[in-house]
Amino acid sequence: MLNRYLLHTSLLLILICLAGCPGSVYLWEVRTESTKKHDEFSIAVLKQQPVGILEALTSPGLHGNEVGLALSLKRVIERVAPHMRLVSPIEAASRINRQGLAAEYTRMRMDYEQSNILARDSLQKIGAALGVRYVLQPRLAAFTQTLYDRWKVPALEINVVRIRSSIIRLALQVWDTETGDLLWASTAEGSFQEEALSEDPVYLREAGRITWGSIISDFARDRTSSRYSPTNNLIDSLVGPDTEEEEAPAKAPASPPAGQ
Repeated sequence: MLNRYLLHTSLLLILICLAGCPGSVYLWEVRTESTKKHDEFSIAVLKQQPVGILEALTSPGLHGNEVGLALSLKRVIERVAPHMRLVSPIEAASRINRQGLAAEYTRMRMDYEQSNILARDSLQKIGAALGVRYVLQPRLAAFTQTLYDRWKVPALEINVVRIRSSIIRLALQVWDTETGDLLWASTAEGSFQEEALSEDPVYLREAGRITWGSIISDFARDRTSSRYSPTNNLIDSLVGPDTEEEEAPAKAPASPPAGQ
């Protein structure tokens, strides 16, 4: 009886200590596979010419999960490759709509789902509307989340340690809107684990940012295959909040009061 009491007391003390520990262990690894850049294209070009970011695509079974990934890509580029000039996905959507190209843009995206190709004629119109020669096409290929117990105490019905796990696969392509050429492509698969007492998942925001950071690092450094981990401080820091707020759109000047 005494032994059982001591066992229960010890386990409860362990649980209290774990609950009081700040933060949690966050582990991740991303592996990338990228093509070589087109002979006449390099990242130096994007220091002089802006590149548009199109909204992310995904397969029917993942619809809804891709929302926000293009914006995450923009913010990651601003930190990993800040010399690149960007037309944000929000501004790109506005320019496309102003030119009356919403229907054509939708058809181009639907055709892409079948062919993995952005049709040249539509792409030329989109590029002209954005005022860019190059566009980035992001894609969410897979995203899964699981939660399982690593250490459970059946006698007390206590889950002492739980593991949050996520797998994400992202792809990015660079297209020339004038010629219709696919200039560069990359895919990346990321694995994320976190030990915690709560049942919160590894969020898509964090997983997406780290995976985008790995892809953009390949792009900036002309790598064709890489493996990234938390030892890369810049990419690991992408899970944190942005250090600077985005600049708000400029407002039209207010009209002067009547009589002035």
